[in-house]
Amino acid sequence: MKVLILNTYDTGGAANACIRLHEGLLNADVDSKLLVLHKKKDVKHSYQFDSKRLQKKSILNKINLYFRKFLKKLGFKIKKSSSTHSFISQRNKELDLFSFPQTKFDITKSDLYKEADIINLHWTANFLDYQSFFKKNKKPVVWTLHDMNPFTGGEHYIEKFIGISNSGEPIPRVLTEYEKTTFKNVENHKLKALKHFKDLTISAPSQWLLEESKKSKVFGNYKSVCIPYGLDSKKFRFCSKIEARNHFNLPLDKKIILFVADSLTNSRKGFAYLLKSIVNSQNEFSDTILCAVGKKNADLNHIPNLVQIGYLSDYDSLSYCYSAADVFVIPSIMDNLPNTVLESLMCGTPVIGFPSGGIVDMIEHGVNGLIVKDKTVDSLRTTLVDFINGGYNFNPQVIRDRTIVKYNLAKQANKYLELFNNILNNENLDCND
Repeated sequence: MKVLILNTYDTGGAANACIRLHEGLLNADVDSKLLVLHKKKDVKHSYQFDSKRLQKKSILNKINLYFRKFLKKLGFKIKKSSSTHSFISQRNKELDLFSFPQTKFDITKSDLYKEADIINLHWTANFLDYQSFFKKNKKPVVWTLHDMNPFTGGEHYIEKFIGISNSGEPIPRVLTEYEKTTFKNVENHKLKALKHFKDLTISAPSQWLLEESKKSKVFGNYKSVCIPYGLDSKKFRFCSKIEARNHFNLPLDKKIILFVADSLTNSRKGFAYLLKSIVNSQNEFSDTILCAVGKKNADLNHIPNLVQIGYLSDYDSLSYCYSAADVFVIPSIMDNLPNTVLESLMCGTPVIGFPSGGIVDMIEHGVNGLIVKDKTVDSLRTTLVDFINGGYNFNPQVIRDRTIVKYNLAKQANKYLELFNNILNNENLDCND
């Protein structure tokens, strides 16, 4: 069996999950290859898509390209005139990503595609062209979802809220007519591209994302399964708190709350809820430090007891970071099955999270963390204070052991191998526990 896994990047959360599955399949002696549009890592059997040679080409596109080059030579400034660029540039910067289903790439021309028996799509925004791929492709496809974009009108998460009110509650989002029209057009484009393609199976890491997919117009009629992510327990390891805190020069006599995300300004990730719950209650958190991992934000430099660590990418640093914390907090308003939660649990650190998406799949209340009652600053503050005051006793080794059993990499790879074999042998799907 030859498996081709497709992802836009080899960096980022979705890419990490994709690479872990690829490595799990290789460990199971599966002939797996990873094809990415943007390659930065030296991952075994991973390849970069030849974007210049394998673009879609038509007479009209060629004429347009030559005309634009000609105008450039004459000194004219060529702006991105497409409606797609205009729409994205007008989006609120606090919202998550938006991606259109049209690209200039023809994946079916790749030699790796041609030799594969089955195609496993992952996070393919700005890489996969729906129309050309599903028109030309004759191979079975498994689409592993990492967010909602493959079946939505372009949004990676259908965000119902944006921002936080003065009372600490989510502010309902109001869509513009421009947004509604664009969402509908994108959805119709996807429906048209998939109209005659039947050999597609949807795999979602969380029950929440699986159900959202089933409810959608785009994927609602396709077979679907839930296969959670898997982690390599050798890469995410338990470290002593003293060793871990010394690594980052963090004090040994303070409680440490950890937050991890690519961006601290992404409304969906909810850092504002965590920050407000602590800043507004300095007395309760006087002996507490908030550590934030991700892109640093200079606007937050004045916040007392906030330490911005910046980006961490290597496994040792991440293991030290999770181990240094007393608790990892993920106040996401919406989320799939965040890698960060699994990473924290694998390092034996309990997690506090909002009752969102796949977060409730991973946190066993009182066993490996706490589920906040509702998505408000007050509820988060109450839960954090209970934790800080010693209301719960979590065992790091128990947390790690339970995570290894449920989310180990070999288990995930075997589930996918079973799924691939069932599809290729035209057998009924039965991949859930």
